[in-house]
Amino acid sequence: MANPNIVGVTHIYAETESAAITTGGVQMAHNAASSGKVYKLNVVSVSNVDGINDADVTVALRSAVSTTPVPKYIVKTVTVPADSTLIVIDKNTSMYLKEDMDIFLTASATGDLEAIVSYEAIDDAA
Repeated sequence: MANPNIVGVTHIYAETESAAITTGGVQMAHNAASSGKVYKLNVVSVSNVDGINDADVTVALRSAVSTTPVPKYIVKTVTVPADSTLIVIDKNTSMYLKEDMDIFLTASATGDLEAIVSYEAIDDAA
């Protein structure tokens, strides 16, 4: 797995993804195998767009190395009240994703939750 020297970086690319979260889950900020990059997660937010019902969210780090990746939970089964937003990660609690890692989000109800993930893709390749 690449672990670029983040002091002497050559490129930093700003990335933002958004997705509806389903009960089957959604993969975000996937750092592919052999990308030569590390991702610095700056923001992971989950908004409940349902005006009436609360919904639960689980956010986990996963490694794609295995055929059945074992998640490492950042938050597990946290309730997001109707019409509100949960900030899971912000600039004060940022973390890094090496190659073959991603963020995986699941919801207790499809159609209630939406996520935004903002990160920096960092590499030291010339």
